[in-house]
Formats: sequence, structure tokens, C-alpha cells
Amino acid sequence: MRISQFDDTHAEQFLERSLKLDPYNAPADIELGLYAESAGNYERAEKLMLDAFAIDHTFATRWALANFYFRRGNEAGFWNWARTAARMPPDSAGALFELCWRESPDPDKISTAILNDNPRLIRQYIEFLFTKNQLPAAASAAQRLIRDGDPLTDTPQLLASINRLVAAHDGTSAIGLWRALIAQQWINADATPINNTRFARDPLPVSFDWTLPAYEGLNSLIGPAGLESEFTGRQPESCTVTEQSVVLSPGDYSLQYSYRTSEIPPDAGLKWQIIDSASDKPLAESRDLSSNGVQAAILSFSVPKNLSLLRVRLAYQRPLGTTRIAGRLVVASVQIQSIK
Repeated sequence: MRISQFDDTHAEQFLERSLKLDPYNAPADIELGLYAESAGNYERAEKLMLDAFAIDHTFATRWALANFYFRRGNEAGFWNWARTAARMPPDSAGALFELCWRESPDPDKISTAILNDNPRLIRQYIEFLFTKNQLPAAASAAQRLIRDGDPLTDTPQLLASINRLVAAHDGTSAIGLWRALIAQQWINADATPINNTRFARDPLPVSFDWTLPAYEGLNSLIGPAGLESEFTGRQPESCTVTEQSVVLSPGDYSLQYSYRTSEIPPDAGLKWQIIDSASDKPLAESRDLSSNGVQAAILSFSVPKNLSLLRVRLAYQRPLGTTRIAGRLVVASVQIQSIK
């Protein structure tokens, strides 16, 4: 075998000799099959590659046969051996998925043809679909991973998949995957429009939970009283204190929140906003937050048609003619209610 790789003139002779010495030399069968195929002897090429598989059932022989039938334009043969190869996926199955894509750039057809209950294969297929920008198909494969995978191993990838779907403005696929994780008890979260309404848990690393951006001069944490934020006066003039993505049907809603502040004056630029995720522009804004005692307030807003993915954002924007705030904010709860 090694000599054949350096002496192409006599390669076939060396390979034939190798097979006589070792009839179980599957790599020699594959190489001889490739020589036969290049010479136009397709029947012999097919036989040699099938002989290789009869000897060696590893991924290499399955992959060789899938490629052979792909080159020959034998669709039925290709899908049969692609499916067989998928039953024993390598550490990186990207080449297999790419070959399937070249045969048919239809993610549903590929899923039906080769996807099985092996979590390692499903994980790689999800990533492949994201590279092809096949967002609903990636979400569908992720649903299969919930069925066949392991919460400890696979939850990080699934939360990252939700973030990618949200970043691509595919709220429908993102919320479907999020609700499936909750329904199967893979995560501790709420299926309500706002998750973690009382800041009772440390946020998950996902768009459907609270994000706490870090800035010099602004320190936020989840404490016993809720979301606790300290403004030192050195924070940026414009910044997000916290936000969470939500998916809502068209209609009228109210954002109900409870908070208190210390040393933050009225009209200081601290507001709740309902943000259109696509444009990053506010659909509605609350009055400025300022209250030495516990204050319950409501922000009414409407979700128009053809818009469902939003962000609920607590933002600070220094008004012109004022200094940056230095004080404390505690948010005890935030929730969204539909207005019938």
C-alpha cells in the first residue's frame, strides 16, 4: 500500500499484489476501485468497493461507497450509503453533510434520509444547518436533540442555538425551541412572556432570560430584593441596564413593574422600553424611574402585525443638561399581561 502511493505507474500492480497477500485489505480494495472507476470500468469499481465494505464496516468504506454512487449519479445508491455512513459518524461529519447538500440542498430530505437518534450526529447537523442559514431546519434538528440527547451535555448548545435564532430575527423557531426545553424540564425557566419575572434565579445565558451587561460605573446583580443596580456616575451616558427577548402575538399588552430608587432624581433618563428587535427602535417607553418608596407602574403598548420578536429593555440615557446619575435602583418584578 505504501509503495503504491509513491509509484503511480505500477500502483495497480502493487495493490493487486497486496490483495493477494492479504485478501482482507479493505483500503487496497478501495484504491483499486478508484483506479477502475477512473478507467471507466464502473462495474469492477463497484464490486471492489462493496468487497471493501464486506471486509471493513467502518466509516471509511461507507464513505467511499457514498462518494462512488454520488459520482455515478445513482441517487438511490447514494442515499443508501450516506445513511449507512451516518450510522457510524466520524468526529467531524461536515463532509458527509456537505455531500448530501450537493446531492439535494433540501434540509428536510437530508434529515429524513440520514438523520438518526445518535446525539453526536444531530449536534453536528445542527451546526451544519446554521452554516447554511437554514434556521427553521436547525431548530427542528435541535428539537430532535432534546428527544435523543442529554441535558447536561446538550443544553449549552441548545441555548446557543436559541441565541442564534434570535439574532437572526427568527422568533418563531427560537420560542418553539425554548418552550420545548421548558416542557421537557431541561431548564428551570418560565413559559410566560417574561421569564424570571421576580429575578428569583441567576439568569441563563440565553436571550429569553435577563442579560446584565457590564460597564464601568454600573454594577448589576440578582440579589434578595430582585435586580439591584448601582450607578456610580461613571457609567456610559447611554447604556442598557438589563433586557430580555420576548415573542408576542399582535395585540395590546401592559408591562407591569415594581421598583424603588435611592438618590436618583426624577427625569434622570432611566426607563423601561419595548424594543423592535429588527430595528432596535422603541415601540413604547415608560416614564422615568424615580421613587424612594416601592412603586408599581404600568407601561401599555401594542404589538403590530408582522412583528413578534421584541426586547424588554431597561435603559439609561442621560438627558441633555443633566449630570450622569449616581444612585441605586432595585427592580422587584416585571411581567407582561395581555389586555383583552
